[in-house]
Amino acid sequence: MSNEVLWFISLFVMLSATLLVFRYGGKTGLIALVASVVILCNLEVMKLTTLFGFTVTLGNILYGVIFFATDLLNEVYGPAEARRAVTAGFVSMISMTVVMQVALLFSPAQDPWAIEVSGAMRLLFGFMPRLALASIVAYLVSQYHDVWAYNHIRRLSKGRHLWLRNNLSTMVSQLIDTVIFCGIAFWGVLEKRVFIDVLVSTYVIKFIVAAFDTPFIYMGRRIAAKGGEQV
Repeated sequence: MSNEVLWFISLFVMLSATLLVFRYGGKTGLIALVASVVILCNLEVMKLTTLFGFTVTLGNILYGVIFFATDLLNEVYGPAEARRAVTAGFVSMISMTVVMQVALLFSPAQDPWAIEVSGAMRLLFGFMPRLALASIVAYLVSQYHDVWAYNHIRRLSKGRHLWLRNNLSTMVSQLIDTVIFCGIAFWGVLEKRVFIDVLVSTYVIKFIVAAFDTPFIYMGRRIAAKGGEQV
């Protein structure tokens, strides 16, 4: 199976799973989802792969799910609940970073397997302070901007055009996130050509994810309306 086919399948599954979480867990489920997905994103982003001829970081689908979840919270429950989800994601990110940095301080058991695992953990999480800084700054700036922009566009359009506020707020916020994250995380680490490739392609992929989630947010609003939760 090609990376592209696998990527589209993953995108559909993750957005559908988010709707299921919302259907059965409501706003609490979405906030918990954001908190857990933030951790997974920071693990997946360490892997570079190729999609549509570009070098990209994994985690773009999962990160798009965060924007989808906060937009859905904003649409149904208002900006205060969306900001709660952003804060939950921030706390989970900080917690993971601190816990894993402490874990790296422990010497492994003198066993070949334990030493190998410890080395793999150091390779993955040893980069985390810089990655965490990039993630924290990009996450906070872009997510709070997304919550503000979504609500602002909704007021300007007098509650009409859900597709417009969903796409415009997310696409601009994703651009902010991509520039900040790549600049802090990968500038000076990747070759300049690879850095530019990752920067541009990462945003293009996020742009596609933002556009793809449009029918899902309409389905989410319908679920909320049927459950009597529409604000």
